[in-house]
Amino acid sequence: MVSEKSSTSVGDGQGTHEALREPTVNVRKRWTTSVVLVNVGINAAFFGPLQVLLGQQAIHFSEPEKEGILALVTGAGAAVSLVANPLFGTFSDRSLSRFGRRVPWVFIGALLGTIGLLGLSVAPSVAAMTALWCLVQLGCNGALAAITAAVPDRVPISQRGSIGGLASMGTVVGILMGAAIAAVVSGNFAAGYLLCAVALIAGMVPYLFLSDDAVLPASARPQFAWRTFVSGFWISPVRYPDFAWAWITRFLVNVGNHLVTLYLLFFLRDAVGFANPEYGVLILTGLYAVMTLFTAVIGGKLSDKVGRRKPFVIGSSAIISLAALILAFAPTWTGALIGAAVLGIGYGAYLAVDFALITQVLPSAVSRGKDLGVINVANSLPQVIAPIIAWPLVTVMGGYVTLYVVAAVIGLLGAVFVVKIKSVD
Repeated sequence: MVSEKSSTSVGDGQGTHEALREPTVNVRKRWTTSVVLVNVGINAAFFGPLQVLLGQQAIHFSEPEKEGILALVTGAGAAVSLVANPLFGTFSDRSLSRFGRRVPWVFIGALLGTIGLLGLSVAPSVAAMTALWCLVQLGCNGALAAITAAVPDRVPISQRGSIGGLASMGTVVGILMGAAIAAVVSGNFAAGYLLCAVALIAGMVPYLFLSDDAVLPASARPQFAWRTFVSGFWISPVRYPDFAWAWITRFLVNVGNHLVTLYLLFFLRDAVGFANPEYGVLILTGLYAVMTLFTAVIGGKLSDKVGRRKPFVIGSSAIISLAALILAFAPTWTGALIGAAVLGIGYGAYLAVDFALITQVLPSAVSRGKDLGVINVANSLPQVIAPIIAWPLVTVMGGYVTLYVVAAVIGLLGAVFVVKIKSVD
């Protein structure tokens, strides 16, 4: 059996309310499907632009300065996401809406993301492009914080590996959809942004009707104070060491992963010499997606069955690092195909099992949204740091070989630190 040393059931003092109670009943397929679709829409909105559209728009504004423009835009957007995740998570924790705690914030986040994508399609300058991408990041990360918190709200620990795998499947399908949109529009990034906006809205709608969110009674909502609100974003690593180590390992693995994917379009274009780099990104993403889907579902279920999380997280992190080394030392189309497949194998299992592990080290049921928002900073902060690291590595410090070797080393550090987590096997 999976260890149930989760701190979510300890010390809440309010766990008798349905919205805060540790779940014990397995969720239905229709609920799971609606969560998967939200993840599809959010990740199509994220990765269509990140993988191709923003790069194309950067080239449109200035071919010689494309790397710098892309680093500026993605870094600024990721900085916004650092705030959006815990902030929206906190708002959803405290929401007294009759639709439940999470639904209103999934809706508001998707709406803001859609407005930003529509604006990007007509952005007249790099400054406007940056501001609008920040709006997309604000909205999509807000929706992501709310939908992520819905999982520990509704899913029992014994089912979280499986549901984490399916949610990860939605993530990967969204990434693939984003790449497909970018390839289909064939350089017309304005049309690509419009299609990403449609995907975001379409993915969100089913959850609005199928969420079955429990309503938080006013008596169960903690009293609000600005000092408590602000200080709540700091979760003491001394008091909650397992939460801290989980954050660090996710942060490092994501830094490595973003270093691998950030300049993929430019890598195919400039290092590999692939004739149609947008189409190449689609092929690599498709291969990556197939492998990720397979290992996410299998890895999540297997970790539930075995009752252990850490060996899967360590192994998958090491495989992700291996993918980066393949790209570093085999900068060919064949090497890119092998690297994409290996990356998918590692990242699929990592997404499913690491998410299940994290839900077992949350400090409190009353603040799941905020706490997972803080965890999601470990997804967002690498988007700020990766461009800062990648730009000089590619332009003045050895190019893509250096970039991918650094990515591999950082990812391996993430695997090493998983062993520090004590309350989960």
